[in-house]
This record gives sequence, C-alpha cells and structure tokens, in this order.
Amino acid sequence: MALLPINTTHTMKYRIIPVTPYQQNCSLIWCQHTHHGALIDPGGEADRLLRAARTEGVQLQMLLLTHGHWDHVGAAQEIAEQLGIPIIGPHQEDAFWLERLPRQTEMLGFAPLQAFIPDRWLTDGATVRLGKITLDVLHCPGHTPGHVVFFHAGSHTAFVGDVLFQGSIGRTDFPRGDHAALIHSIMDKLLPLGDDITVIPGHGPHTTLGEERLHNPFLIKIK
Repeated sequence: MALLPINTTHTMKYRIIPVTPYQQNCSLIWCQHTHHGALIDPGGEADRLLRAARTEGVQLQMLLLTHGHWDHVGAAQEIAEQLGIPIIGPHQEDAFWLERLPRQTEMLGFAPLQAFIPDRWLTDGATVRLGKITLDVLHCPGHTPGHVVFFHAGSHTAFVGDVLFQGSIGRTDFPRGDHAALIHSIMDKLLPLGDDITVIPGHGPHTTLGEERLHNPFLIKIK
C-alpha cells in the first residue's frame, strides 16, 4: 500500500496513509516550519505509521482521535508508549467505546486491544496547537456520541473521521448511534464552514463540503 501524495496547505502539510485491510485513513499532519506533527486516527500498522513520519522528517508530538472505534485507535497505545507522547481526544462521551476495546476486537476476531483513557478529552470549541498550526475542535455526535472533527481554518481542511464520506455518511446502528444527531452535526457544524472545505474522511477518497452538499444523497433528501 503506497502512501498518498503530500498536500501542502499554508503552514500545514499532510499525508493520508490507509492502514489495515479495512483501509482506514490515518492522516499524518505536520507544521512545515517546525516539523512538529501528529497522527489523526492511527488505526493500525504502528510500524508503518512511524516509518512514514520518519520519512517525512516529522517529529510526532501527539496522537489525535476522532472517535473511539477500534479501527481508528488500534495503534494509538503502542505508538504513545513507544514515543512517550499524549493521546488527545475524542470527546468524553466516547469513553464507553474505549472501555470496550477488548470486547470490540474480540467480537471481530482481531488481536485484542487494551482499554485506555486519553491524556486529554476534547470539547466543542477547544483547540489543539501543533507547531504553528491550530486545529479547531468540533463536537459532531451521531456516528458515536463523542465524535469530534479537527478543522484547520488556514488550509480549509477538515479531518472528519466517520461523520461524512464521499457520497455517504457515517453508520448510526452502533450502540448510542443517532441518525438525527449525525445529520444535525453535518448540517449545522460542517456545511456552514463553506463549500470550499476539503474533507478528509476516515475511509475512502477526500471530497469537499460543496460536493457533498450538492450531490450526497443522504443530504439532498432532507433539504
């Protein structure tokens, strides 16, 4: 699996690294001035993610989690312990998902993951500082109750996890999923950011909010 091309946006650079057979998008982001970086949703293949950071000359400072599902946090503990860096996010409403990590992986037949508590929970309106980059935190429940989105205003880029996909939206049939809350998150939190916002989803290709506003069937039918 090849790394996808680097995107340079003002002071931020990022590379999307699909990991595991599920092809979760882990985003390696960094400040081009300080080379301080983070991994958003390190879902697996810790060695591969660390190798990608070394290749780009990135000094990882933190791990950022959009939500507590195993496929988005699978390598977080291993990397955090190896590098001595904090795990930040998601919102505390996802604590029960992180507590259920052993059960999540057992039910799906994957190597067991231990439960953990992040070093910092995130709330709506919080910010995360990384070198000269500031990420705004949007609490966007629905797929999970504690799901957050990381928005970099300077580059018009949103790392949305499993809230929104190209042509689709996140599932809400998991425990404490809420379809109405998810639609509210998209319509009231994401779409007002503007049509030119690049959306980096947790799975699949990137898109824009304008493209999804006009063509996503899950959004069109509620207008």
